[in-house]
Amino acid sequence: MKKLSITVALLFAAGALFAQNKSGYHVAKSFHIKSNGGYDYITVDSTSDNLYVSHGTQVNVISKTTGDSIGVIKTSKDVHGIALVLDLGKGYITNGGNNCVVVFDLKTNKVLGTVPTGQFADGIFYDSFSKKVISCNGRSKNMTVIDPSNDTAVTTIQLTGWPETATSDGAGKIYVNNAEKSEIDVIDATTFKITNSWPIAPVKGPSGLAMDRVTMRLFAGGDKMMAVVDARSGKVVTTLPIGDECDAVGFDIKLKTIFSSNGDGTLTVIKEVSPDKFTVVQNVKNRRRRPHPCC
Repeated sequence: MKKLSITVALLFAAGALFAQNKSGYHVAKSFHIKSNGGYDYITVDSTSDNLYVSHGTQVNVISKTTGDSIGVIKTSKDVHGIALVLDLGKGYITNGGNNCVVVFDLKTNKVLGTVPTGQFADGIFYDSFSKKVISCNGRSKNMTVIDPSNDTAVTTIQLTGWPETATSDGAGKIYVNNAEKSEIDVIDATTFKITNSWPIAPVKGPSGLAMDRVTMRLFAGGDKMMAVVDARSGKVVTTLPIGDECDAVGFDIKLKTIFSSNGDGTLTVIKEVSPDKFTVVQNVKNRRRRPHPCC
């Protein structure tokens, strides 16, 4: 494959790369990565200069300000999501083809081991309330709960459809996009049992998911449409048009702005005016998505 560059696909999660002027949002920088493979998720380390980029069968660690290479974490199969547990100095990478999560040291980037998961581990995040790392396993339609203190899987949460992205309110509730059912499943972060399943029609195939913990609003990006959902009641507050093939959604707390990264080569920018009012500001053009080699 040809060498690829990171532009809009990374901008929703890395504000330093994204600029806004009088004419609107625009691409400020493009970082070129000298290795082969498609991209999936990225993760920003808020305590360092590190930006972790899922790229083919490895994670490239680059400077989020200059794009310079800091390190590489190699695996034998496709990589997808990256979660950081800063207190323990460890990172976790979903290795879809190997049905596992790869554990690595944040200082040395050395692989420390693996944790078995369900089939096709994809999205992953760290829940600060339960202090657990949780992977979304698409093909087995479940989620693996990992204790990062000893890197063991402590339980499995079985769902009724393909889990895409999960997030939490940091206070005991976990939310996950169930792409097959077009719903958000709510999970108790103490018992790891499903407590609610909220339909988010007319949005179909929800993938990206983010949250404003202050207003208690969930932002679920699906097929050309985003649902804004009340995280307490499950009510769909409103829907908004976005680009096609949404794969990730980010929320900027300071700017009160939602970003939808879309496979059609756009980044939809949405302003949270109030808990019940949202406005599409712009669709920033970039490049169409190149499919990940696993899919």
